[in-house]
Amino acid sequence: MATTAPSTTASPPARAGAIVATLAFAGTVAAIMQTLVTPLIGDLPTMLHTTSANATWVITGTLLAAAVCTPISGRLGDMFGKRRMLLICLIPLLIGSIVCALSSSVLVMIIGRGLQGMGMGMVPLGVSLLRDVVPAEKLSGAIALVSASMGIGGALGLPISAAVAQYANWRVLFWGSAVLALIIGALVTTLIPHTPADEGDHQRFDLLGGLALGAALVCLLLPITKGSEWGWTSATTLGLFAAAVVLLLGWGVWELRNSAPLVDLRTTARPRVLTTNIASIFVGVGMYSSLLIMPQLLQFPTATGYGLGQSLLASGLWMAPGGLMMMLVSPLGGKLTNARGPKFTLVCGVLVQAAGYALSLGLMSHAWSIMVAIMVINSGTGLAYGAMPALIMSSVPLHETAAANSFNTLMRSLGTSIGSAVVGVVLAQMTVNLGGTVVTSENGFRTGLAVGGGVALLAAAIAALIPAARAARIPGQVPAQEVATASAEA
Repeated sequence: MATTAPSTTASPPARAGAIVATLAFAGTVAAIMQTLVTPLIGDLPTMLHTTSANATWVITGTLLAAAVCTPISGRLGDMFGKRRMLLICLIPLLIGSIVCALSSSVLVMIIGRGLQGMGMGMVPLGVSLLRDVVPAEKLSGAIALVSASMGIGGALGLPISAAVAQYANWRVLFWGSAVLALIIGALVTTLIPHTPADEGDHQRFDLLGGLALGAALVCLLLPITKGSEWGWTSATTLGLFAAAVVLLLGWGVWELRNSAPLVDLRTTARPRVLTTNIASIFVGVGMYSSLLIMPQLLQFPTATGYGLGQSLLASGLWMAPGGLMMMLVSPLGGKLTNARGPKFTLVCGVLVQAAGYALSLGLMSHAWSIMVAIMVINSGTGLAYGAMPALIMSSVPLHETAAANSFNTLMRSLGTSIGSAVVGVVLAQMTVNLGGTVVTSENGFRTGLAVGGGVALLAAAIAALIPAARAARIPGQVPAQEVATASAEA
């Protein structure tokens, strides 16, 4: 039985609050990058002298870069220290922000946005670092808050960027991002203690595995995000999906034969880890479906009979309380995890998410009712997002914490991409002709919300199948946290 004590003893408990706040702030800023340009998407073709199709790559490029780099940054964090990798992730975020602020062409903007996406690795790195520097009695709540920062940033990014875009020059968004990156760097350098690097056989980086996984993710996510534009049965879409399958199979074979893999698939295949990652995909779908539908419903003209006629800024402000609810609910999720275990918290979270979708179906006629529904949905998302890393970290060796959390973050990101594609198809197919203009019908919005709720229920069913924890089964785990989790779920 492993007797390794957590390295939290090196971090004075008095600093735990500052550490958690810093990591949550870093994760929130990284997540904001994904929705930073959403208010600008209609103006990007004019701003960058390009077509609407090319302008969408300003968002797609960020998502792809985040998906490719997140698992790699997690593995490097395990190898060389998570604090060090946090600071390294800030470098492309800072450079990308400056590049975007100075850009005047779509190609330069896409490059800058891709660099910003690389900073998304800070979220799983921050969650994993907590295991090293936060006292065991505060760990569950800290994990919940930092993990939820991924959703908090996505929810708050829209109103913040909408306000800046409406009342200031769009370049201010990116100069502001650069300043935030510098602030985070100063906070991490000052407040986050040094974390130990891995030693021994695990110190080798799997370059070929990283390249293969990156190529596979590009081939998978690219047609998911662009399939509606290219056509789901087009040769390009089907060819990329086929390439993704081949690359993922080849990557899996390579990882199983490698003594120091990028992702230890044997650990990932453990029932507790595997089931959690599968549930994470559906939780991601449930989260993003509401973020895609609700702003459109708020902004649709009242002439449709179901649109609420809100401005971009107003719709963002109506959505903002949902992000704030994640902050408020996260500490409660940590307490629930301590009392009943992370599996119970995850099931409760996705059930609350489903309840929010059911509420939204009956409350579509007022902006305040949409706000209430999104608050309920995001409360469930906050509970679920906080529970998943706790499940992962109680099931993997200490030297794989960051890599395993990064892989889980990747599964959530895959879910958001799938949710975007599925809901996008629903809204595009279920339309009505209004004065010669084809727009999404009321039934289209209702169907999209029903899909989100149904997926949340499916996630709850999958989460209910997660095996209970067993204490002290993997060398290198933190015994106190593992025993607490096992006893809570027994």
